Amino acid sequence: MHEATITASVPSSDVDPREDGLNLRRIDDMASRTLDVALAMVALIILAPLMLIIAAVIYILDPGPIIFAHQRIGRGGRAFPCLKFRSMVVDADARLRHLLETSAEAREEWERDHKLRDDPRVIGIGKFLRKTSLDELPQLINVVRGEMSLVGPRPIVVGEIARYGRYFEHYCAVRPGITGLWQVGGRNDVSYRRRVAYDVTYSRARSCAMNVKIMAYTVPSVLFQRGSY
Repeated sequence: MHEATITASVPSSDVDPREDGLNLRRIDDMASRTLDVALAMVALIILAPLMLIIAAVIYILDPGPIIFAHQRIGRGGRAFPCLKFRSMVVDADARLRHLLETSAEAREEWERDHKLRDDPRVIGIGKFLRKTSLDELPQLINVVRGEMSLVGPRPIVVGEIARYGRYFEHYCAVRPGITGLWQVGGRNDVSYRRRVAYDVTYSRARSCAMNVKIMAYTVPSVLFQRGSY
């Protein structure tokens, strides 16, 4: 009782404002996580029929695995299987290696952007899925499992860590997202350096309100397919 009285009598001016800020950040992160899980579960229920149709079409047009699980870097630098509907041929990695060995132009584009505008590995329906971002619907499962957020940095692979340099700690401070500032800011039309800047900005300024705003801006970005290929 005596200890409680002493604690309660400490003047408010002696409380470290940085601790208050951290507490507010934790509360806001908890609110964001609650919103993530609630929206992701509702979306999975509503979109289940569409996801089953997409899965069937992929298997019919290009027999093989329907879901592609690629190792990405998550919060705290931990690797996790990032889920997507398969939009490429089954031997995509082997074809990429061959392409980069035989095409200087493709190699330069890959080293610069870590993607190819005219990627020969993409199957027919894959182009549609990627343009509409429907290939990313399985990532809702990643969100429910706690590996991703609805909003956050674009999930990267190990080979991209070096490109973040000293800013990698900002990437690791949050869960990667299905959408984010990079999505509403231009997606594939954005340079890699700009993408890193977007991730740092989000990590520093993130809030539940900011996430809601980014999700709202994502809808027209996807509908009008800005920066998608």
